[in-house]
Formats: sequence, structure tokens, C-alpha cells
Amino acid sequence: MNAAASSPPNAVEVRRGGKIVGVTGTVVRVIGVRARVGDLCRFVSPEAPEALLGEVVGLDGEALIVMPIGSNEGLSATTLVESVGHGLRIPSGRALLGRVVDGFCRPMDALPPLPEAVHDVRAKVPSPLHRPIVDQPFATGVRAIDGLLTIGVGQRVGVFAGPGVGKTSLMSAIAAQANVDAVVIGLIGERGREVQEFMRDGIAPQMRERAVVVVATSDRPAAERIKSAHVACAIAESLRDEGAHVLLVLDSLTRFARALREIGLAAGEPPARRGFPPSVFAELPRLIERAGRSNHGAITGFYTVLAEGQEMGDPVSEEAISLLDGHIALSRDLAAAGHFPAIDVLASRSRVMDNVCERQQLVYAGKVRQWMAAYQKSELLIRLGEYRPGADAELDEAVAKHPDIRAFLQQPLREAAASVETAAALAQLATPPAGI
Repeated sequence: MNAAASSPPNAVEVRRGGKIVGVTGTVVRVIGVRARVGDLCRFVSPEAPEALLGEVVGLDGEALIVMPIGSNEGLSATTLVESVGHGLRIPSGRALLGRVVDGFCRPMDALPPLPEAVHDVRAKVPSPLHRPIVDQPFATGVRAIDGLLTIGVGQRVGVFAGPGVGKTSLMSAIAAQANVDAVVIGLIGERGREVQEFMRDGIAPQMRERAVVVVATSDRPAAERIKSAHVACAIAESLRDEGAHVLLVLDSLTRFARALREIGLAAGEPPARRGFPPSVFAELPRLIERAGRSNHGAITGFYTVLAEGQEMGDPVSEEAISLLDGHIALSRDLAAAGHFPAIDVLASRSRVMDNVCERQQLVYAGKVRQWMAAYQKSELLIRLGEYRPGADAELDEAVAKHPDIRAFLQQPLREAAASVETAAALAQLATPPAGI
């Protein structure tokens, strides 16, 4: 067997060498190495049994700013730095189905080694003129979404809420119930405890052989948390290019942005919006735009966002809303009242709903939203006993329909609602109450 055939999947060719001239926080400054931004470098120390990889993230005069892939402990002025000559690569998406990998696509399970890495993690965003229109509904199995916030195949949707309101649980339910060819889940900066729970509850048994889980927990270096999001996107893109409809779940976009902030500030970038450097807001669209439809397949993306308060006014939330094709807001008040899923329908929106729904469903959904808005506007008066029937016909209908609307919106997360059942329930819900 020749050397190339026996090399590990991510084996790389050494091109040139250099040395470290500075370490600041999570980045290393290197001279004597010819490499481009995005290329990998390898740190080789006589004391270390294994080489440490790093990615070139910037330039400072003649020095390269390198982000180590792992801890920078043990690096010294005697460490040799070698250029790899290309960026991180991964195996084909089909070869990764059923596997659990870390943020650099290294296996975390006890299954056989991965095959040869052939796909670059950093891919070009598809041309907007080559993207088919989102015109087919995507069934999540959640009545509140399928009935009033209908998602389309290839849409990118944000799920916004504070900690502990149910973002991960909702994503688990959608991943378990979705009728797709493959599921790619990126757990970015999450608690280690949640990994096993998500694999047990978030992936239906019949889907486990068609799922890939990319894990970079909160204790992992910022470089790995950043890379895990792009690795998940690259896996989904590889599957889409082979004609698959892929569900991509990234939990969470906020922790991806925080890892970018950590690296950006360490590299010397000035803080801009609420301490986030400009590179964060340049990187977010590059990540989000990788999902969507193509002429071969589709990636339907769900991105969770940790919103600071009900108004979603923090910089990451504002930027995500402007980039995504819709947003689902979860309410802490609804969650505290035992209303699950705690979706605030009036604060949520699907920007492609008009393209993927029949006209009659749009009429029904619009009527229900009108009743919800009328009830919310007068809820305080109703609770204080100041509401008098007969003064406002629309409010009378809203009050009469309020219990039915709450029942429609509440659903055990492990009970999927078929699209036909949701459509029938919505039609019945939108029927004006008798006698008013």
C-alpha cells in the first residue's frame, strides 16, 4: 500500500516553516510562513507528542495571525510552524451520515475512521440568480408554525428566545418530526449535558442513520466553536449537491457570534456594536447564506438566537432578523404559564408564507391573527372586568375564540400534527363563533 493510501483522512502536506513571535489571548503571531487567510498551519513542538493545527485568520505586517485549533498551552518560541497549503477539509456528507463529529470533523463516536477528506469547509455562497424560489411548504409537525407561520423548503428561520424558554426543545421536536432526507445538527457552545439528550430526543430512531451531529460544547476553544458552524454547513451543502433535502439546525447563532467576538478582539479589532467587532457582522451573512435551495437539492435552516429581552434589540438578534427569511419568537411569559410551545405568534413572521400557502389558508391565518391582536390589545380591560360584550363585534369574536386559539397553539412537543389535520383545524378555528 502506498503512503497516500495509508494516510489518515485529514492528512496534509507540509509546505514551509516559520516561528512564533507572539501569543495574545487565543491568537498566535507567526513569521517565516507563506500562507493565505483561511489556510491551515501546524505547530510542531519537541515536547508535544502531537502537532497542533491552526487557521490563518489575519495579517499584521509580515506576521500571520493564526487561531490555534485547540488550546495554545505548550507553545513557545522554539515551536516550529509549518504551512499546510489549504484550509480545513471534510469527507463527503454521505460518508458522515449516522456519525457524531467535533468542530473540526474529527469522529467523537466509537465507529470506524472517516474516509478521505475531499470537500473544503469554506465554500462560495451560491449566486442569488441561481437560487430557485422557495415555493413548497415545509411541514414541521408543529400546529402553530404550520398553520400560522408556514415555513418553506429552503427557507432560513431564526428561533429567538432567552435561556430556558424552550428553543432547544422546539428544535428537537422539529428535527424528530421533519420529513427530510438528512438532518445536520450543529450544537455550538451548548452544555455538554445536552448532547446526549439531543441525540436521544431530537432525532427519531428512523432518522439516526440519516443524521450528522457536529458538537463543539461551551468548554471548547473559540476556534472550534466557529469552525463547527461552517463544518455543519459544509456537510449540509455536500448532501444538497447530491440532491438531498437537508434540515440544518444550528444551536446557537449567538454563541457562534460570541466566539467570533473573542477571536476578533484578541486579533486587535476595535469593538463596534455592543462590544462586537465589525468582522462578526461580516461573517454572519456568509454563514446564513450557505443554506437555501439549489438546482440540485435544498437546505432548510433553523438557527436559534439568544435574545436579550422580549424586544430582541441586541446586535446579534437585530442582524439575524435582517438576514433570515423569518423568525419565530418564544415568550417567557407563555412558558411560565405552561403554554408549550411558547411561540408568540404575533411577534413572529414567515417571509415566504405567501409563496408556499394556498390563498384560503392565508385568509384563515389572517383572521386568527386579527382575533389574537384584538384580544391582546384589550386583555388588561378583560382581566379587570371592564369588557362589555356588544360594544365591539371583532373583540366579541376574539373573546369567544380565545380558548379555542390557545388550544390550537398548545401541543405536546412529541406529538406531531399532520399537515392535513392542521389545515382542517385552522379552517374550523377561523370560522366566526355562532350568535355573534
